[in-house]
Amino acid sequence: MAQNATIHKVELSVSDMDRHYYETHKLTIAKHPSETDERLMVRLLAFALNAHEHLEMTKGLSTDDEPDIWQKSLSGELDVWVALGLPSEKVVRQSCAKAGKVIVYSYGGRPAEIWWDKIKNSTTRFDNLRVVNFSETDTSALSELAARAMKLQVNIQDGDVMVSAEDAIVYVTPVTWKDAG
Repeated sequence: MAQNATIHKVELSVSDMDRHYYETHKLTIAKHPSETDERLMVRLLAFALNAHEHLEMTKGLSTDDEPDIWQKSLSGELDVWVALGLPSEKVVRQSCAKAGKVIVYSYGGRPAEIWWDKIKNSTTRFDNLRVVNFSETDTSALSELAARAMKLQVNIQDGDVMVSAEDAIVYVTPVTWKDAG
């Protein structure tokens, strides 16, 4: 029998001093049975880093032709495509053709480095692609914050991120491997 998704209720307060964005988002997130707490928290972090009134979580792992997070214009065009993990070169290429801006958040330590070494040369032609890596230490610490009901405060300043939940604080330092042109 197939397992059901686990529902997480999240109050995500974002204070992004770099973009002058200050807002609280109330999110209901379905965590796929195969999704880890680490991936769930990376998804929330990616949402916070790109927070916008039109940004939305998608079906994620359960669909192949959608990113984890997207932002559509009022007329329905894909403005921002956010993918997590280590997408194939083909998926990166297709994503860059579909959206105005594509951001891949990789994580997982050495496998992420190997993935990037393998595909980085083929991504130079994509001016709309940004690749950001999170260290294994950072994402592991983030996964400790995961709960069915979360109140997260995310502060972003000078590219550094502080995520706090109740009495725990995790500092994340995103490393940009490729910046959009």
